[in-house]
Amino acid sequence: MRITRLQIENLRRHRALDLTLDRGLTVVRGPNESGKTTLQRALELALTRRVTSASAEMEAMQTWGADDDARPAVRLEFEQDEEDGMHPGSVDKAFRGGKGTVRLEYDGNVVTDPAMADQILAELTGVPTEAFFRSTASVRHHEMDDVARDESALRDRLQASISGADRGTGRSKRKLEKALHDLNTKGDKNPGRLKVAAADVARATTALAEGEAALERLEQDRDRLTQAHERRVEADMALAERKSMLEKAHQAERLIADRATAQERFERLSTAVSVTEQMAVLHDSHPARDPLPVLRTTVGRMRELDARVRELRALLSGDVDVQFELRSPEPRTWLPTARIAIALILVGLAGAAASAFNVIPIPGGLIGPLVVVVAGLGLAFVGRRQRMQATDIGRERQLRDDEIDRRLRGRSQLEQELKERDLDLANQLSGLELADMAAVEELLAAEEAHVAAIDRLAAQLEGLVGREPIETLPQLRDAAALEIEQKTRALEHLGPIAKEPRARERLEVEVRDAERTIDQARNDEADARARVEANPVDAEAVAAEAERLEELRERLATLERRERVYAGTLSAIEAAERATMQRATRYLEKHMVGDLEQVTAGRYRRVRVDDTNLGIEVFAPERNDWVPVESLSQGTLDLVYLAARVGLVRLVTGDRRPPLILDDPFVTLDDVRATRALELLKRISADFQVIYLTTSDRYDGTADAVQVLEAPTAVDVEPAAVD
Repeated sequence: MRITRLQIENLRRHRALDLTLDRGLTVVRGPNESGKTTLQRALELALTRRVTSASAEMEAMQTWGADDDARPAVRLEFEQDEEDGMHPGSVDKAFRGGKGTVRLEYDGNVVTDPAMADQILAELTGVPTEAFFRSTASVRHHEMDDVARDESALRDRLQASISGADRGTGRSKRKLEKALHDLNTKGDKNPGRLKVAAADVARATTALAEGEAALERLEQDRDRLTQAHERRVEADMALAERKSMLEKAHQAERLIADRATAQERFERLSTAVSVTEQMAVLHDSHPARDPLPVLRTTVGRMRELDARVRELRALLSGDVDVQFELRSPEPRTWLPTARIAIALILVGLAGAAASAFNVIPIPGGLIGPLVVVVAGLGLAFVGRRQRMQATDIGRERQLRDDEIDRRLRGRSQLEQELKERDLDLANQLSGLELADMAAVEELLAAEEAHVAAIDRLAAQLEGLVGREPIETLPQLRDAAALEIEQKTRALEHLGPIAKEPRARERLEVEVRDAERTIDQARNDEADARARVEANPVDAEAVAAEAERLEELRERLATLERRERVYAGTLSAIEAAERATMQRATRYLEKHMVGDLEQVTAGRYRRVRVDDTNLGIEVFAPERNDWVPVESLSQGTLDLVYLAARVGLVRLVTGDRRPPLILDDPFVTLDDVRATRALELLKRISADFQVIYLTTSDRYDGTADAVQVLEAPTAVDVEPAAVD
């Protein structure tokens, strides 16, 4: 099998991953925590794990932060090299415990049964189980030497590959050895089954002899025991009859109590149904069309409108009154005064100029003209005051006109608002189909009283049935009525005992008397039985002992035959296993030599594998002797076990070729040996598909294809300090 494409969903690091793999050697490179080991685990799950697996491991593999219903899923596309050519196929596994699904498409067939799909995958890869796959073809980091970690499983698989059937020789040997140990143990604390059987035969022989001597003393004791037994049986029957009647009396009391409870429940539910009917009538007969909260909001708004309308009408009920005290306008007397003042000032100035230039001789010189100028200035000041008074009177008249206009405009706005409020109030009344606010208040009061009545009925209903749905009340009432009828019929079926007063008390007394009687009968029977049992043997016991002796002798003979069969079978298995292991180890020695010689540059050319425990030794040139591989360096040890794994895969899988998945097993090798090891993998990839997972780029040049995984980028941010 050669995998051409791998798709992963919700598996650890990979929420969604899609990789294309080469049919030869593919190097998947990425830093730590980039998900290389997860990729290897995905391939193992897809090829060997059943999708219905519900182990805690599968729960732990779910991607962090994924949805609760998201489960790991793996899809493979592969090619299978058969005799008639290359056959494409795919397998899609979704691991969801008991709801896991699988879809295997191969050679024109589609398989969805988990067991059948795993069986077909095992046939295609030659890998029978996940444990075997991880012990041979799937190598984790620093796990090269785990090839011998499950020696028993490898032995069984080697036996199957050579003999053609999986006989589980390891398990069979352990079972046979345990069975022989259980048969042949001679100790006193934990004797074997053979010793126990022999002791049982001896004891049975002695007991039979003693029993035959005591048969005559047993007859009389048995007769007395028979009579006591008959009396006890009669007492048992009488007691059983009284107890049966007492049980009926108890049942009658319970039925009467249950019927009373059902009657109370029926009356309560009937009242509740009546209340629900009243509530339904009230719900259908509201005085107002709108709900109470809406009606209250509407009425509140109408109240505000009505109050505003009354306020506006009060404001508009009077006329506009503007009062100003205006002084009567004075005549414009300031103009003559101003003219006279100007004339005097001009005359005075002219006289002063004439006197200064001696044009006209004026008596007194400049004094006369100056007096005239001063008189003119005085008249000018008087005229200016008269003008200011006239200006103030005009301004007061303008202010009066502006105030009158402003008040007239405010009245218009009030009248407009009054019209709008009247219209809005009229529309509200029209919407409620009422004439005035008194009718509105009456409607609100009626609706509030109606809702209060509904609330009272709801409170009464809750007190009767709590929060029980209203639609179930009729069914509950009918069920209570049916229960009353059933309890009544059950009481009638019990007969007169159900109607008899104080029947339970009478029967309890009779039962106590019967119990005392049976206690006495049991004591008599026990005494008689004690006398019989004091005589250790009776005729039946002797006969049974004789039969038991024969059975014990036959069992002892059977165990002896079984011991011989187990010993012979174990010897045959060990002989067959030795032959199988010799054949397997010779195969490994033959096929490991070339691989090991290549990767060690001829340093190690000879390999020896132990037939009993798969231990591997190499011939060391320095010592000129065989040494166990555990004494070599870790890098050489990894190379030896890599060659062993490849040889085991070739031996066990036969003509099938599962993919080899290696998680950087050459990390301990230097560059030279790592290059040789990868060249070995390159040569092996002609026969096996090789998927090599690593953090280093030193293998990129040798690979047929390189896929690079990215490391996670999320980091932990330090939270802000808290005051």
